[in-house]
Amino acid sequence: MASKSANGNTQPETGIISSMFNAPEPEVPPWTFLTNHAHVLIAISRNSDARQRDIAYAVGLTVGAIQRIIRDLEGGGYLVSERIGRRNHYRVIGDKPLRHPLESTHTVHDLIASVADE
Repeated sequence: MASKSANGNTQPETGIISSMFNAPEPEVPPWTFLTNHAHVLIAISRNSDARQRDIAYAVGLTVGAIQRIIRDLEGGGYLVSERIGRRNHYRVIGDKPLRHPLESTHTVHDLIASVADE
């Protein structure tokens, strides 16, 4: 659809234009068994050079949410990021124990291995 601007020119509606430049959203169920923090760790373990935008797309969150989760993971010692050129390279610290008491006998590596692609 198009609309007339103040000067009489026909312009596409802004919703149509903005949707043309957005990646399609992945199908994400309303609830999952793992937290968003676990999803981010798994996504990074599969591609340690992924851009935050790519991680956001894979996990189904906004880039801002990914930035907050990465800060949490770095602050907790579960993730290290290094700037290389214009991109970040991430390293998951696999020997760290999981945080919840029910899971604390397992490590991040155990979690990632349990959901690894075969």
